[in-house]
Order: sequence, then C-alpha cells, then structure tokens
Amino acid sequence: MALDLPLGPDLERALRRCVEDGDAFCVLDQRLSPRGRAHELTALGATAVLDAEGRRERPEGQRVDDEVGLVMLTSGSSGPPKAAELTWRALRASADLTETALRAEVPTVWFPCLPANHIGGLAVLLRAIFSDASLLWGAPDDLELAAQRGATHVAVVATQLARHDLTGFSRVLLGGSRPPRERPENVVTTWGMTETGSGVVYDGYALAGVDVAAHDGELLVRSPTLFRSYRDRPRPSVLGPDGRADWFPTGDAGDVVDGRVRVRGRVGFVINTGGEKVWPEDVEVAIGSLSGVSDVAVTGVADAQWGERVVALVVSEQNCDDAIRDVTAERIGPWAKPKEIRYVTAIPRTGNGKIRRGDLEYLH
Repeated sequence: MALDLPLGPDLERALRRCVEDGDAFCVLDQRLSPRGRAHELTALGATAVLDAEGRRERPEGQRVDDEVGLVMLTSGSSGPPKAAELTWRALRASADLTETALRAEVPTVWFPCLPANHIGGLAVLLRAIFSDASLLWGAPDDLELAAQRGATHVAVVATQLARHDLTGFSRVLLGGSRPPRERPENVVTTWGMTETGSGVVYDGYALAGVDVAAHDGELLVRSPTLFRSYRDRPRPSVLGPDGRADWFPTGDAGDVVDGRVRVRGRVGFVINTGGEKVWPEDVEVAIGSLSGVSDVAVTGVADAQWGERVVALVVSEQNCDDAIRDVTAERIGPWAKPKEIRYVTAIPRTGNGKIRRGDLEYLH
C-alpha cells in the first residue's frame, strides 16, 4: 500500500491501520512531480495507492512476502535509490531499541517534522505506533512551539538545528549530514541508514543489541533492525570479525575503538590526492565553519599530476578563497586545501539533508 498522504494525523491513522491489518506499506514523497511520482511508484512496486480521495489498485505492482512491513527507497546520496524491504520484526525492533535508549520515567512525546518517505521521519511515527509513546502534531516548522506545547523528543537534520532553538526538548536526535562541532547538550547525534531501520549508533555508541565492527576500513553492522533484502536483490552479507557471515557492509568508512564508532564518510567518495586520503566530510566541516559560507560540498576530480584534486563547491555571497585554504590547512593539513574553489547557487541535497554526491560532477 503506497500512502500518498502529507505528514499529519491522516498519515498516522493510515499507518496504524496498515500495522493492525498487517498490510505492507510505503510512504510517497509529497514533493515529487507527477512524472517523479510515477517513477517512485514503479521503483517501490506498490500494488495499491491510498490518498485523500480513497484507494486505487495498481495491477502492475509487485506483492511482497507476509513478513515484509515496509518498502522504502534509500536516500540516493551515493547513487540511484534502491527499494529496501524491512520486516515487521525489524520495524518493531528499531522502535523498541530507540525507546529503550531514550525513554525517561514518563512516555515520550514526539514531534514529527521530517518527511515520512525517509526512514528518519517515518521512524518517529512508528515509535508511537509500536510503543506507548505519542505524537504531537503541528506545523513542521513550529519546533519551538511544539516544545512549549509538551513535545519531549524530536528528530531533525542539521539545517533545522541551525535555524531553531531546540533547547526546550528533552532529546533531539540529529541525523542526515555530519553534525556541527558545537551543539546543545540535549542533542544526540545518530548514525544509520534505511537499511539499518534508522539510527543504530547514538553519540558514537551502538544501541543495545546492535553490533558494529570495522573491516578493511568499512563499517559493518549486525542488528535485529536490518532490512531483509532489496526488491531486486538479496541483502549483501560479509564475514565479520567473529567469522560469521551475517554482517551487512554499510559502504561507510570508519573504525571502532573501545566500542566507540567513528564514521569517516562513504567509502566510494574518499579523495586520493598526491598519495594522501582526504575525506570530503572533514573538509566540508572545516569550510562550513567560516562565517561567510552558507553551504559547501567537496568532491574529487581526476587530475594528471595529483591523481585527484580536491574541489570545493561553495555557496557564499563573497570570495572566501584565502580563508577556505587557510582553515583546511590548519584543521586537516596542506594536502586537504582545495586546488579549485567554485561558487555555486545551491548544493544538491536529499530530503533528509545529505549531499547528493553523485550529482556534484554536474556542478563543475
């Protein structure tokens, strides 16, 4: 069942019916054009659509096994989105693990403000549906008012954290792009993805019941929240440090030291320049700290001399070339200084704030 409903009480009611009836569901992106919507429905394989006018069937859809509860497109930050299938058991496990980690003496009250077609936004709704938590509905941009009205928890991306005063919430889950260095004490940084059923690492440590390891620089996850498969292929699995072949290779680079998980970025986007490895995310954090920069993305471009050269795509109303090179050399090293700086009007991002790195080449 494709739920074609905006974020709000009607969507919550539809989700509750799907859970009660055991109907597998997906949530459509409300921002898409009719053509984009058609592509999305094809990728998800929905057999029916429910919107404000009622239900209509899609004979061309593809049915799923009874154990599958959710089909969701991945963020598409590193390539074309893939349709992932998550079981009812995985969805419940994700809600349980999160509520166990965050719950205080009284049930949590979540304020939904992220699109539900992404796992970070949908997970907020499912936490209330699968537990005694509740949802407080309001305009997604009224975050300060939501805390005053009694919401205790919220999940946001970095842009929302920068624009709003969220100190009135007990806990603020921050996902999507890399978090800023300075953030309020009530902010919990999260790491996860569609395939892990939402965040599985909070403030650098895996949630109870979740195993995270590193192999050859790539982070591996074993968790009851993992997706079952993609629509068109099985779930990838690799041997982990314990010799078992039930670990999911996330595609994110990082390491685990004394139980603390450090995420460096996507394995496929590390820049090799002059024999040095440069992580785009590290350079972006450095450049993003400059007052004159409103947004930034960093990528590597083939170079005959360096192998790859570091290119910074910057949104700014002023020329910041000298400051950009100074801050990257100071915080990372001279090898990380962009050899090319280009000023653009906007950085392509996904709905949950991640940079569409596959699209950066078109901005050169």
